[in-house]
Amino acid sequence: MADKQGNISRMAMKAMGLFGGVQVMGIICSILRTKLVALWIGPVGIGLFGLFNNALEMLSTGTNLGIRSSSVRDISQALERRDPGMVSRMITVVRRWSLWLGLAGALFTLAMAPALSQITFGDTAHIWGFVALSIAVLLQALTNGEYAVLQGTARLKRLASVTLWGTIVGLAVSIPLFYLLRERSILPSIIAYATAMAAFAWIFRNREYPAATVSRRDTLDMGKGFVKLGIYMTLGNFASILASYAFNAWLNVNASTEAVGFYQAGYTLINKYTGLILTALGMEYYPRLAKVADSRLRLRAFVSQEINVAIAVMAPVVALFILLRELVVWILYTPEFNVILTFVSWGMIGTIFRTLSWCLAFTILAKGDGKTYLWTEVASAVINLALNIVFYRWWGLTGLGIAFLVSYVLYTIIVAVVYFKVYRLRISHASLYNLLWTLAVTSGVMAAMETGLLPVAIALAVVSVLVASRQVIALWKR
Repeated sequence: MADKQGNISRMAMKAMGLFGGVQVMGIICSILRTKLVALWIGPVGIGLFGLFNNALEMLSTGTNLGIRSSSVRDISQALERRDPGMVSRMITVVRRWSLWLGLAGALFTLAMAPALSQITFGDTAHIWGFVALSIAVLLQALTNGEYAVLQGTARLKRLASVTLWGTIVGLAVSIPLFYLLRERSILPSIIAYATAMAAFAWIFRNREYPAATVSRRDTLDMGKGFVKLGIYMTLGNFASILASYAFNAWLNVNASTEAVGFYQAGYTLINKYTGLILTALGMEYYPRLAKVADSRLRLRAFVSQEINVAIAVMAPVVALFILLRELVVWILYTPEFNVILTFVSWGMIGTIFRTLSWCLAFTILAKGDGKTYLWTEVASAVINLALNIVFYRWWGLTGLGIAFLVSYVLYTIIVAVVYFKVYRLRISHASLYNLLWTLAVTSGVMAAMETGLLPVAIALAVVSVLVASRQVIALWKR
């Protein structure tokens, strides 16, 4: 068992390194693309790029019904049965559903093009722009289907290759378009990016399982499970998006647009960049958990092991982030944004609870419990919205950091009730000790920074790095 857990730890850390590097490259490409658009097209180009990309994200999310993530569970479970015929059938079903939903999304975009133009721009001058966007909606659906197949069959290197080469080639094709077509290049560049991703998804697609003969009726029957779960996931994600939109609107009306800017800057630092680590770990963790969803003993072992790995990696990241917070803000923004330093520090402590709840919450998806997933996400969204409003009124921007921490503490309690009481699972004592140690040392770094005890903060951060390094090495060698 120890050797098996060591293999699990190595797989998790390899996945984190693999996808973490890919995501960093994606961020670099995104920054470069934005810089070139700003340089050659100006604020109008940035605005158009944002509007059409937001519309694409909304349309794809709404019409793909979440099967990019939900179908990974079914593919993983088919693989666990060691029946190649069943795996081939499930892969065929996922690809067919991706095509159907992609076509439906494209047709919906075509039909709604006049309305989308009117809502987005206040006129009908951009109808053909949304007509063209329907191509990207279809291509993105097909790409998501291949992503699900690669993740579900644990072909993570191929999945990383799709993302990496699609991003690089998409940017390379876009650069001459930006320079030559200027404002008219926005839509062609979005379609070029979607085409590059779809092309590499096809190049690196899993061909180990040949296409199976599946009737339309069987396709519908076999796909009902992951489509139903995907709908619950889509609704849960929509609740989070709606709560975020509602708070931004409230803050804009009751404070100022500047306050919204500070909040978005801080939230990006807390949520997006640390989220890269969790996203990278999840690529390997989710399908592995889905394979053993019916085994209480293996679920408990896998979840405990993932908590150990995730906390060991996150601890030094949080400690160093708080220690170097002013430098980070200076690099990414300007000294004017120093008002968010305490906000960010509270939020970074909250990421410890976010990491713990993330490890526990994946059991809900692994079990295909869509209703539970939906109500936990809706509860989290409502709690976060309420705390943001109340705590901002009490403590301003600092209150938003405290709200982030408290909301994730409460969300952790919610998913813990599901994990411990509903599913009757446990986590190891070692996982609890690692969590308490991480909370203690990161809170110590923050307290030292807030009271001006820089040497103490440095010493605690160094200790955190050393302990985490020892833990990672031990997990790798186990």
